[in-house]
Amino acid sequence: MSNPLSERQFVLATDLDGTFLGGSAADRQALYDWIEAHRSSVGLVFVSGRDPAFIHQLCGSGEVPWPEYVIGDVGTTIAHVAPDRTIAPITDLERQIAERWRDGGDQVRSTLESAPGLTLQPTDFRYRVSYDYDPDQFDPTTTATVEAMGFDVLISDNRFFDVLPQGVSKGPSLLRLLDHLNIPQTRVLAAGDTLNDLSMLVAGTPAVAVGGSEPPLLSALPDAAHIYRAEGIGTAGIFEAIAHFELHPTPERV
Repeated sequence: MSNPLSERQFVLATDLDGTFLGGSAADRQALYDWIEAHRSSVGLVFVSGRDPAFIHQLCGSGEVPWPEYVIGDVGTTIAHVAPDRTIAPITDLERQIAERWRDGGDQVRSTLESAPGLTLQPTDFRYRVSYDYDPDQFDPTTTATVEAMGFDVLISDNRFFDVLPQGVSKGPSLLRLLDHLNIPQTRVLAAGDTLNDLSMLVAGTPAVAVGGSEPPLLSALPDAAHIYRAEGIGTAGIFEAIAHFELHPTPERV
């Protein structure tokens, strides 16, 4: 895995839940084994709502391959996986994220403390505040309240409500990482399945909404040649898209 990602034939930038962790056990293992067998030509970037601690535990368990880079916390973390498997933030890429956040966590939590339909998640993220979301109880004016404070709102999977720095999400962070690493967008496949993946699926790289994607994501995606709607669930859909875009030779079964 020593050669830089800019020299790899193909880079997979993938969401985790429902995407890289989705599909049958056989399909997941087939993709993971294929990646490990082609590390000299295939790069792996996780682009997830999950935090680095979760990713470290997941990969450390041996369940999935280690990525070279992590875009976590819905785009508010941009990090490199070091040789010792620590996930280290890339300061130059995160500086703008921190500036836009303005240490806003306490302000957000205080303002939304009694907001109906929102239950604060216990994890103290660095540059985001996340809630469990109940659409039946939620007051839509809460979104305007957050935006008036200068932050963005992202609702995904009809059950998560994230408050993010303005203009920061998976797509912009992925593009910043690719530019930082000198990776051509044409060599990258962005893969996702929920609305918080929308910004990376429309960012301009080849992209796939895997089978089983939530309907709001599919409705929001434009009809474009670089965006593929797969039939295969999760990892099967990733394989399907790699073959569709001819990004890398794939196993015969694809």
